[in-house]
Amino acid sequence: MSYLLRTLTKKEDVDSIIRDTIDKLLVLRFGRSSDSVCLQLDDILSKSEQDVSKFASIALVDVDSEEIQVYVKYFDITLIPSTVFFFNAHHMKMDSGSADHTKWVGAFHQKQDFVDVVEEIFRGAMKGKLIVNCPLPPERIPKFQLLYKGVF
Repeated sequence: MSYLLRTLTKKEDVDSIIRDTIDKLLVLRFGRSSDSVCLQLDDILSKSEQDVSKFASIALVDVDSEEIQVYVKYFDITLIPSTVFFFNAHHMKMDSGSADHTKWVGAFHQKQDFVDVVEEIFRGAMKGKLIVNCPLPPERIPKFQLLYKGVF
């Protein structure tokens, strides 16, 4: 399904889409088109694209691209897929109960989960907020162990 969504492989492409997406939420999925969890998320993203098209744009970012490594390091993309949100070039964050509010790690369980998250972040962004609370119940939020320099 990744062929249905715009794929970014150059730093300039990521820079321009972040800078040029105005009054819409930008959803960037960092991952690999060969990874099964990324493919599951890509399927959900492509099915949701039309539903959120009035207030969000979706693009895929290939983490294996050499030029993208600056963003992979900046956003600390250690687990894939990781989804990062922007509104008017501002990095939007979401408190989902994990220690990392900067991105969504893992796939969404269903299409409606993704739509709910995008709507919540967009509503918060329109009110001037840079961080919002996750609208999903805890059992539908992927769990992962954060490792910072060898310390849990």
